[in-house]
Amino acid sequence: MSRTHRNEAGRDEGGAGGVTVKSYATGFALSIVLTAIAFLAVMTGALPHTATVLCVFAAAVLQIFVQLRYFLHLDRSSAMYWNVMSLLFTIFIIILFVGGSLWIMYSLHYRM
Repeated sequence: MSRTHRNEAGRDEGGAGGVTVKSYATGFALSIVLTAIAFLAVMTGALPHTATVLCVFAAAVLQIFVQLRYFLHLDRSSAMYWNVMSLLFTIFIIILFVGGSLWIMYSLHYRM
């Protein structure tokens, strides 16, 4: 049996606060728009190569923030402090592993 219950406004009170269908719909719509922007920038070829790469990169970064805000419900509230810290630590470890691996491979390629 679920421990969530609805308040007068019809919102679920349990787990992440302020989670509504409207929030998920907004996140989904923004994700679709950002994906379409990147897809159209590549498929139409209307932009120069550098501008296309920058457009896709910008859409990807915005997509990350949309996913974190609307689907993982991470924000700057004090309740989310440890979730944000664990996310930042995970990102740090991934960058460390990927960067270290690339450094080792480049060094081996240079020495061969």
